[in-house]
Amino acid sequence: MSEPLLDHLVYAVPDLAAGVEEFARLTGVRPVPGGSHPGGTANHLVRLGPTSYLEIIGPDPRATVRPRAFGLETLTEPRPVAWAVRPPDLGEAVRQARERGYDPGEVRPLSRRTPSGHLLEWRLTRRDDPAAVRPVPFLIDWGGTPHPAAGDLPLLSLTSFSAVHPDPDALRRDLAALGVRLDVSPGPEPALRVVLGTPLGHVTLR
Repeated sequence: MSEPLLDHLVYAVPDLAAGVEEFARLTGVRPVPGGSHPGGTANHLVRLGPTSYLEIIGPDPRATVRPRAFGLETLTEPRPVAWAVRPPDLGEAVRQARERGYDPGEVRPLSRRTPSGHLLEWRLTRRDDPAAVRPVPFLIDWGGTPHPAAGDLPLLSLTSFSAVHPDPDALRRDLAALGVRLDVSPGPEPALRVVLGTPLGHVTLR
């Protein structure tokens, strides 16, 4: 089976409106509203190419409960927290990963409603993982839903994407089980580092 494609990067912010404004100030590009999730989050998007995008996610201002996803319940400053890859066959990718010693979690359906009211639906793998930063990607399958990067989103370039981890070899083994590669360097705690090419020059998210 071919290597999964990078689908999207997740950049969590404690306040969505403020996070979007700061992102626009840093990059010179204003993210487009993506919509709301049932779990109390909402997002804005920028495209990173024809098949991938950056998701800026934060608490939905209209939600009554602060969401726990991606550490948002206690998040105090923006940071990259997760990433997703898109395998050719989601079920087969899960099976192979488990055979290789890594369990991506159960495949579950999710959805969000766009500002225009259109419902987007997809499937992804989810683990019971309390970690705020997840350097091992989750797997996603958009099925018949148009991919967000195919829409009219503002474009930035992904200059580099890497991880820091206290046990780089263990992280590399988990990545290999999923058939993905990522530059990993040692550090005191898991972290993701994203460098974007923008109209204002290179911008690093960490």
